Amino acid sequence: MDPAGGLRMTDPWPIRWLSRTGACLLLITLVCACQAPASPKTPPAPAAEMPAASAKGVLRVGITPNMPPLIFRQQGQIVGLEAEFARGLAQHLTYRLELVEVRWDDQINYLMKGRTDIIMSGMSITDMRRIRIAFCAPYAKTGQMALIRREDIQRFRTGYYSLVEIPAIGAIRDTTGDLFIRSRFPDTRKLFFDSLDDGVRALLRRKVDVLVHDAPAVMMAAARFENKLAPIPKMFTNEYLAWGVRKDNPELLEQANAYIATLKENGRLKEMVNRWIPFVAN
Repeated sequence: MDPAGGLRMTDPWPIRWLSRTGACLLLITLVCACQAPASPKTPPAPAAEMPAASAKGVLRVGITPNMPPLIFRQQGQIVGLEAEFARGLAQHLTYRLELVEVRWDDQINYLMKGRTDIIMSGMSITDMRRIRIAFCAPYAKTGQMALIRREDIQRFRTGYYSLVEIPAIGAIRDTTGDLFIRSRFPDTRKLFFDSLDDGVRALLRRKVDVLVHDAPAVMMAAARFENKLAPIPKMFTNEYLAWGVRKDNPELLEQANAYIATLKENGRLKEMVNRWIPFVAN
């Protein structure tokens, strides 16, 4: 944690980040097909100044690199499962890879306006997103999980049902965690954050009692702050992670699915996912 209370991504990755988190099992299930990685590139420019269409031979991947372990910065490089996928997809297509950094809440807008070709940033499939974009076949099954202060483990020993009367709950803005707490906790005070760092900082500073976010990120944060934080070892939702493309680009959708199918057939998909999002069992 930096002096301001943020997460510091300086340790080599992937690491064994799930150790003493109690008797818990994070079930991240491989499923058939989809997703690719990337290397760093341009920070987000104002929407009107971006080019309207990708040049042939260039794969522009929309990323939000503050979502460890899926996509994040480490020692000046973009790393994580999605980064590895993106580089592999570009190589599969024999395209030059361009990573385009985009705010999370702008990802679909950038894609729809032709400023990126594919979203590879830990996005889960939802009915609302499907109205606007097409998804590749999913590459992993995950869900929302709660992060709490370690001193409160007994307080939340009954899992989800113990959350009903908490004073304040938090989530990352415009994520499925955001949707989850809005629908399930209508009468609880809610705080929304722009990044996982901000949410963890608020939890440590007692501004919220619980932070709800994607299970891999929750487990990673719990491991990095194992003396202060812990997960509630149960996923509240079932979600599938996949890449998003425009509906008018069926060629790229087919190519991305073919790449995932190849990874699945040769065993690389399982190896990559388990390396970045391992099982956790104590």
